Amino acid sequence: MKTQFLKTIKLLLPILFGIGLIGLFYDALCEEDKQELFKAFKEANYFWVFLSLIIGWLSHVVRAYRQTFLLEPLGYKARFWNLYHALMIGYLINLAFPRAGEASRAGVVNKTEKIPFDKAFGTILAERAVDLLMLGVITVIMLSLQFDKLDLFLEAKDNFQQGKGACGNTFVFNLLGGIVKWIIIIGFIGGAILFVVKEKIRYRLTQLIKGVFSGVFSILKSKNKGAFIFQTFLIWLFYVSMFSVCFFALDSTAHLGIDAMLAGFVAGTVGMIVVQGGIGVYPAFVGLIISIYLSNSNTTINPQALALGWIIWTSQTLMMIVLGLVSLLINGKNIKLQNE
Repeated sequence: MKTQFLKTIKLLLPILFGIGLIGLFYDALCEEDKQELFKAFKEANYFWVFLSLIIGWLSHVVRAYRQTFLLEPLGYKARFWNLYHALMIGYLINLAFPRAGEASRAGVVNKTEKIPFDKAFGTILAERAVDLLMLGVITVIMLSLQFDKLDLFLEAKDNFQQGKGACGNTFVFNLLGGIVKWIIIIGFIGGAILFVVKEKIRYRLTQLIKGVFSGVFSILKSKNKGAFIFQTFLIWLFYVSMFSVCFFALDSTAHLGIDAMLAGFVAGTVGMIVVQGGIGVYPAFVGLIISIYLSNSNTTINPQALALGWIIWTSQTLMMIVLGLVSLLINGKNIKLQNE
C-alpha cells in the first residue's frame, strides 16, 4: 500500500507542478491582458499555431542531438533521448526557477549518462555562447534591412520603460527571482569561506572549474565541426520560422514581411532574456515592435500586435510545460530502471 501511494505521489507531483505554473502565469496578467489573450485565441487560425509548435519542437530535437558533438571530444557517447529529456526538463525548471535550467539539465545528463556534471555543464555553456553569437548575427541582419527604423525601435523601448508597454502583477516571479538571487549570493559567500578553510573543497572546486572549461572548449576539439555549425544554423532557422509562421494566424499581421518578422523575433528574444520565461515582457516587446509596422507609430501598442505576442508566448510556453512534464516522467522511469 505504501509503495503504491509513493508511486502515485511521484506521478501526480510533476503534473500538479505544471498546472501550478500555468496558474502562476495566468495570475500574473492584468484584466486588460487577459481580455486581449482571449480575443487572440478566438481570432487565431490554429493551423499556423500548430505548425509553429511542430517547428519549435524540431528545434529542441536538433539542439539535443547537437550536444552529442560537444560530448564526443570529451570521450562520452551519450544517448540522444536522454539528452533530449534533459533539455526539456531544463526548460521546465527554468520557467519556475530562473537560471536553474542549465544546471538541472547537466544534473539529469549526469544521472542518466553518468557524465560528470562539470563537463556536461561546460558543453551547455558553450551552447549558450554560440546562441549569443547567433542572436547578434540575426540582429545585425535585421538592422541592415531596416536601418531607417532604428529611431522608432529606440523610442518604442523608451515607451516600455515608462510603463506603456505592459501591465500585470509579476510579484510571484520577482519573488522567485529574488530568492534565487539571494541563494546565489549566500552560496557564493559560504563557498568562498569553505574554499579558504577546507583543502578538500579547494581540490574539488578546482576539478570542477577544469571540467567546465574542458566542456566549453569541446566545440574546438569536435571532429564534426561542420555538422555542429550546420545544426546551429538549422536550430536558429527553426527559431525564426516558428515565430514567423504565427504572423499568418491573424489577418492583421499576415501581410507583414520578413523585416517585421525579424524585428519582432529579436524583440521577443530580448524579452525572454530580460525576464525569465518572458512573462508579460515578451508579448509587450513583440507588440511594441510589430505596432510600428502596423501603424508606423511608436506611441501606442496595436492590440493585434500585442495579441500576436500573446499567441506566440502562450503556445510556446504551454508546449515547454507539457513536453517538460512528459520528459520528467519518462526520465524518472528510466533512472528507476537503471537502478534496478
